[in-house]
Amino acid sequence: MNSYFDPNTNDLILSQAEVRAIDAAAIQSLGIPGLLLMENAARGVTEQLHRVSRHGRVTIICGPGNNGGDGLAVARQRAAEGSRSRVLVEMAGQCLSEDTQSNLRFLTNSGVPVQTLNCSPGDQESLSDLTASDWIIDSLLGTGVRGELRPPYISWVQAINASPARVLAVDVPSGLNCDDGTCGNDCIEAELTVTFVGMKRGFLTPSASKYTGRVVVAHIGIPEKWIREWLQQRRVPDM
Repeated sequence: MNSYFDPNTNDLILSQAEVRAIDAAAIQSLGIPGLLLMENAARGVTEQLHRVSRHGRVTIICGPGNNGGDGLAVARQRAAEGSRSRVLVEMAGQCLSEDTQSNLRFLTNSGVPVQTLNCSPGDQESLSDLTASDWIIDSLLGTGVRGELRPPYISWVQAINASPARVLAVDVPSGLNCDDGTCGNDCIEAELTVTFVGMKRGFLTPSASKYTGRVVVAHIGIPEKWIREWLQQRRVPDM
């Protein structure tokens, strides 16, 4: 099943492979830097967070991949307007992606506190003081999930779901397969998901709504006309 525009909403519906291919093509063919795409994605998340709440504390939980970079950029944009965020980066024994490392550097150079974690027992206890007026930004994994979650991600997902705080998922709720809408051993249960470029195919599965909550598509600066033409010319294989 390849991408298509929903005839009722005209929303672009994409597979994981298509999203990644569009990002790569925009960088290579259009010359849009990956950091700019990440910045635009973070702006979309920040705008939606403002719409649902301007009160309560915000905790942003980032993974080592580009989804984590989106979360770090959200923290910086909030800091630019005088809003505080608690920022946690779960390294999970990995190196940060290049763009995520850049956003971490931007944030720390500006004096915004960031707590870096690495699979330490009890890290999830940092969420124990959250209340129903607070928000957690899930920026752990994004589209990069196949099968069951492994430690430490499974512990974070369980702790986030156990928290009374409201949850906004960045692009894809951590643990959800965005191609078929299935959940392995556990998934983030978000109130709101801000996804990028187009609707993910798996979000249309009725059972996926338990994990995505309300879905908003945020555009990241790639012209829709170019995406439409690019998809007509290229066939992206399913992964």
